[in-house]
Amino acid sequence: MLQQTQVSTVIAYYNEWLRRFPDFVSLARASENDVLHAWQGLGYYARARNLQATATTVVDRYRGRLPRSVEQMQQLPGIGKYTAHAVASFAFDQPLPIVEANTARVLTRLFDFPESIDSDRGRQTLWQYAARLVPKSNASIYNSALIDLGALVCVARQPKCGICPVKTFCRAKNPQALPVRKSRPRTKRLTEQHAFVVRQGKILLEQSSTWWRGMWILPPLQRESANQRPVYKSIFPFTDHRVTLSVYARHRVKIRNPLRSWVRIDSLDSIPMPSPHRKALRHLLSERVIER
Repeated sequence: MLQQTQVSTVIAYYNEWLRRFPDFVSLARASENDVLHAWQGLGYYARARNLQATATTVVDRYRGRLPRSVEQMQQLPGIGKYTAHAVASFAFDQPLPIVEANTARVLTRLFDFPESIDSDRGRQTLWQYAARLVPKSNASIYNSALIDLGALVCVARQPKCGICPVKTFCRAKNPQALPVRKSRPRTKRLTEQHAFVVRQGKILLEQSSTWWRGMWILPPLQRESANQRPVYKSIFPFTDHRVTLSVYARHRVKIRNPLRSWVRIDSLDSIPMPSPHRKALRHLLSERVIER
């Protein structure tokens, strides 16, 4: 959950997730609908699907117990080197390094590393630096402290070098200039157009097979509505693009689509729906754009 999402946002989701899925078996046996519903609002829904796929593999192949080997962990869906090392360190206290945004910033400054950390060579070097420093005992405490050091003291802008507990060992001459990263590509701007159709207390929705696979969204419109103003418009950002969501009121729309279904308005809270579409629906239903 902490990948691409802030801690303050995650905490409530984390507690509710463990209440609903306290072990691998309960997650493996849950429906995809329930899993996506529990995840809605966090975004990057492939993470939730990977979690469930991993739970299924752990139950089927490892009798419900996560393997301790990082090599075996990395064979599970959605688990890469960082996640495997983090689990091995924090769950099993193995003396393994971890490199993520906060620790990468600390390491580049400690060693005054001038190369881009986005390059293969840069990433490899950071892992080597991290491996040199990790202690053979209490690795989980050390790694946790290293993350906190980057999050609270060795911050991206205006690092608090005066109170840094490792300033004696830091080689950085200009810490604010580190780490070096490749220039980001220009943000892509996309436009999505969707229909808002309400009839007899029900709303027409479509289960997405692309962007938000498995989530319920307002039906996409294939043609541009040049002569009609949208009843709702919003912009939502992703990592490398911004999407303009335009919704148009429709009294009729083709329903010959197995992915489309009429859903009762009073049951919308029980189905998984991406945040931009749920916000649009709440606004439109409260404004009674189309008479229910």
